[in-house]
Amino acid sequence: MSNVVPERVSLEARTMPPQHPIRSTARRLAPWIALPALALLAGCNAVVLAPSGDVAAQQRDLLVISTILMLFIIIPVIALVVIFAWKYRQSNKDAKYEPDWDHSTYLEVAIWGAPLLIIICLGAVTWAGTHLLDPYRPLDRIAAGRPAEKTVKPLQVNVVALDWKWLFIYPEYGIATVNELAAPVDRPIQFTITSSSVMNSFYVPALAGQIYAMPGMQTTLYGVINKAGEYEGFSANYSGSGFSGMRFKFHGQSQAGFDQWVSQVKSSGFALDRDGYRRLEAPSENVPAMRFAQVDSGLFSAIVNMCVEPGKMCMHEMEAIDAKGGLDMESAHSMLALTYDKTERRGAVFGPTPTYVATLCSPTDPEPAKAQTRLASLGSPADLARSAPMMGAGLPRPDMSPAAFSPAAPSAPRAAS
Repeated sequence: MSNVVPERVSLEARTMPPQHPIRSTARRLAPWIALPALALLAGCNAVVLAPSGDVAAQQRDLLVISTILMLFIIIPVIALVVIFAWKYRQSNKDAKYEPDWDHSTYLEVAIWGAPLLIIICLGAVTWAGTHLLDPYRPLDRIAAGRPAEKTVKPLQVNVVALDWKWLFIYPEYGIATVNELAAPVDRPIQFTITSSSVMNSFYVPALAGQIYAMPGMQTTLYGVINKAGEYEGFSANYSGSGFSGMRFKFHGQSQAGFDQWVSQVKSSGFALDRDGYRRLEAPSENVPAMRFAQVDSGLFSAIVNMCVEPGKMCMHEMEAIDAKGGLDMESAHSMLALTYDKTERRGAVFGPTPTYVATLCSPTDPEPAKAQTRLASLGSPADLARSAPMMGAGLPRPDMSPAAFSPAAPSAPRAAS
């Protein structure tokens, strides 16, 4: 008996694979190796789930409520998958085998009733949140249980997305900054947002949700910051090679601190006029913060209407002319390509290629031949191609008085062929 046991042990020892010393050591140290990774996670700042602005906090609550409602379905389904897999495993001879089973009223009610209730709750929460958190809706509160005072005027900030930087204009104070934004704590902020060239997305996660900035248009966002601090802002929409550096700092300050910041900006000594803006909007990357003590009061309106360049006709002027019936045949020589998309400066493949009108017609004069005859009196196509682009200075402007403008009764439309 004493001779058998050592022989069996020796056989088992010979059949077992040898343990590699490095692998065995790594296996013992694995829990300790994971600790530094967990320590790194402790430094993460989940700003979306821990914002400092009331609007962002309400959006966080909407996200959490929606997730919890969906978990009411996800958790039971995952649990039932495990339970069914274990109960009806092949080795369980006690599980009832019913190959002809095809219907259960209780099961049908549970399968369809529970998701229906979840969808109803999600729909109600989403509908209420969509209206209460409308970015165009003025704030009715600055924090939970703290209604907004009607006597407090929101801070006006005009935002312009440039390539690849942010321009902030404070019309109330007559100042402007680049890649630096500040606002007092507990005061509502009204952002009016546009873009100079391509679509971007203005986003300060700690303050409120993101909203798009588009050229030739303006969007609005209301928000409020409830805690003093320095927060990150950036573009959430890809816009070119310098997109990754399109970031700025947002300073939430006390009213005294904000007043001091305004005084510092006003003491910078630099002014931003239209010529300066045209130099500023040229594509550049990783631009440091800049401050301007003075800013052209009509600059933002000119940016939105795409008429910063001297002599260029603004969009609202074109719309007023079109609403009154246009300028008829006399404006044909001005219908060249407008460089509103900054194709030349952005290096787009299309470029500022001139175009011209070949034929004009109208409902009362539909034959292209007659229209071509009328167009020929203005010059040959080569003459049209050599004509100067529409600059808004060569044609008489119509009467712009409000009494003469009637959008409800526009002139008869004209077709072009």
